[in-house]
Amino acid sequence: GPETEILGRAAREARAYVSIGVSERDAVNATLYNTNLIFSPAGELLTVHRKLKPTGAERVVWGDADRHYFPVAQTPWGPMASLICWESYMPLARVALYEKGITLYLSPNTNDNEEWQATIRHIAIEGHCFFVNCDMVFTRDMYPAGLHCPEEIGRLPDIVCRGGSCVVDPYGHYVTQPVWDREAIICADLDLTQVPRSRVEFDGCGHYARPDVLKLAVDDR
Repeated sequence: GPETEILGRAAREARAYVSIGVSERDAVNATLYNTNLIFSPAGELLTVHRKLKPTGAERVVWGDADRHYFPVAQTPWGPMASLICWESYMPLARVALYEKGITLYLSPNTNDNEEWQATIRHIAIEGHCFFVNCDMVFTRDMYPAGLHCPEEIGRLPDIVCRGGSCVVDPYGHYVTQPVWDREAIICADLDLTQVPRSRVEFDGCGHYARPDVLKLAVDDR
């Protein structure tokens, strides 16, 4: 649609890969999906990933993904893909991406706590990939006026979601430290040779796998 054309043009003008979250309304079934899009530096829409299972009250608004489960964007630095928020707590969803050899794992989310930081460092080690943790920061005064629950909003803290965005390397170390309580643009230089080097001793879907014992069947629509 016109929105993706605008985003593609912006990616082309910036000469950058762009990952962005959207609420996607399916043209056929009219269902809303929590979706992540990846555009190429040429402005091409490379991947459309719909969240497999909306979390908690999200299910009142968004539907379960019916396709676009595990798309991967091929980049000069290796395969890149995203899982949205608590999808990263789904072990088999992670493995579905590991099996595609991803080197760049993108994670848009709202998990502004220390437990999530432990999770993403574990995932970076488990998949031996770079984990890009893109967390939201928003404050109480960002809520639109005129919502039906002003008292509930009034009880929220000044900073509702603290962020914690960062980049983690394949050994579980911070390339950039988490940013808390403020918006920021994070820049990082990544040594992509760390990915194959870190997989020499452990590659969960390669030499460390036991396909005779463990198998994952993936519906990759």
